[in-house]
Amino acid sequence: MKYIFIENPIAGNKDKQLLFRQVQSAFRMNKDEMVIEETKYHGHAKEIAARYAAQYADGCVIVSCGGDGTVHEIANALAHTPTPLMILPFGTGNDFAKKIYKTKKINPYNVVKAFGLHDGNVKYKIKPIDLIDYNGEKCINIMSYGLDVKVETIGRKIAGKIKFLGQKAYNIAIIPAISKPMHYQINIDINCVDENGNEYKLQKAPLDYALLAICNASYYGGGFCPAPNSLLDDGLLDFAYVEPVSIAEALPLLPKYNDGAVSEETTKKAHTGYMTSGRVWSVDGGPLLGECDGENFNYSEVNFKVEKQALNLCFTGDYDE
Repeated sequence: MKYIFIENPIAGNKDKQLLFRQVQSAFRMNKDEMVIEETKYHGHAKEIAARYAAQYADGCVIVSCGGDGTVHEIANALAHTPTPLMILPFGTGNDFAKKIYKTKKINPYNVVKAFGLHDGNVKYKIKPIDLIDYNGEKCINIMSYGLDVKVETIGRKIAGKIKFLGQKAYNIAIIPAISKPMHYQINIDINCVDENGNEYKLQKAPLDYALLAICNASYYGGGFCPAPNSLLDDGLLDFAYVEPVSIAEALPLLPKYNDGAVSEETTKKAHTGYMTSGRVWSVDGGPLLGECDGENFNYSEVNFKVEKQALNLCFTGDYDE
């Protein structure tokens, strides 16, 4: 087997870079081949992954050595191909990794060890997972609109300038984000599914909201959890929608949202459920306040749908959903 390690040189810190060098040393004891590709610009990880997938198909594993941005690019390259993706959480947020490794306190060494990459005895399970298609692009984690996009954007800037803060940068970003009115508008036409499997429509033009998260996985923004019970292979997307709130209303909600405890049972301002597809578009025709997998986009309209079992993902040997 050929393992293609796609390394984002600006992700993570020196400890993670040292850990990666240890993985390199361990591979010398392995009969499998290790190839290291370093990304040089935005979109490069996608190009690299697509090239190897086209050449080797399921004869190679693409290993993401970075953060959520690197995972996003590679997932877009490998969607609907037989080539599996392995994720080493070497970035700052590592929000998607929190879901698949079942912890908000990601320890990269534990992941490396669980995959056997520390001693050259590589082991993993491959399982197909769902993706979100949005305007032809793929989302592996969460697509969101509103307040959380502001927090994500500010947090990413803080983390880039003050690297030692890590995930704490997103908590700091909450302060300037909630200091302004948390009242936005968006048009929605969404196909939903209730707990009994019955389909229904959620339509509103405009919808007054504070945040809207459409989730394949569970965590984003450095660990906030809008969909704690999401499943990666159920053919459904979880959603969380919060009505406009004041600062006084937002402050007690934030800890609950961080812990995955915001729902109709905990507050009248929150609404949760399941969906399969839909359309969201801006009220004034301008760019939406939206992002996907931590990357902002400037669409004025987004058509999205769940794509069942679209990506082969490597899980650690002890994974049991």
